[in-house]
Amino acid sequence: MARAPVMAAGGIVLRRGAPPLIAVVRQRKRNEWVLPKGKLDDGETPKQAAHREVLEETGHDVAIHEFLGTLVYQSGGRSKVVHFWRMEAEGGPVRKLMNDIKAVDWLTLDDTIARLSREYERAFLTQTGPIALAAAGLAPAPMHATDDIDAALQTLTPAEAASVDELRHGLLQKVKAWLRGEA
Repeated sequence: MARAPVMAAGGIVLRRGAPPLIAVVRQRKRNEWVLPKGKLDDGETPKQAAHREVLEETGHDVAIHEFLGTLVYQSGGRSKVVHFWRMEAEGGPVRKLMNDIKAVDWLTLDDTIARLSREYERAFLTQTGPIALAAAGLAPAPMHATDDIDAALQTLTPAEAASVDELRHGLLQKVKAWLRGEA
């Protein structure tokens, strides 16, 4: 029988400045640099746990903003499910770090990604970091493939645009026929 996953929560913790900085914590036991996070206590919601864990691990009280996503990985033979929110810290620390944490560092997004010890956290922050910075108004919104397509379509001549519309219509008709089982 599969064991229940470990539920945890944390934050991509930003500090405004030029450039904006992101918190990374160094674990005492493994001497690894990780994003601030931890397990849910009984009766605690993921958002409540995220706030508590970030305060304990960074020493900073934070304002919690948007949900950024979930990271799932194997830890100790079990799945660990970690929900992350964008958070912002203002001013200095308001409490001492918990005993499990050796240090906190504030780095740029690229430096934070490079510092993280775990590949899955680097991949997660590579995807969510730009979104968090854009949501905080600290960076332009990341481009998506649809933005590139829309930008390219704006450069077409009227004849080229008509050709693209004709291709789209033809493709749409083929998909509809396939869905009806006519293809």
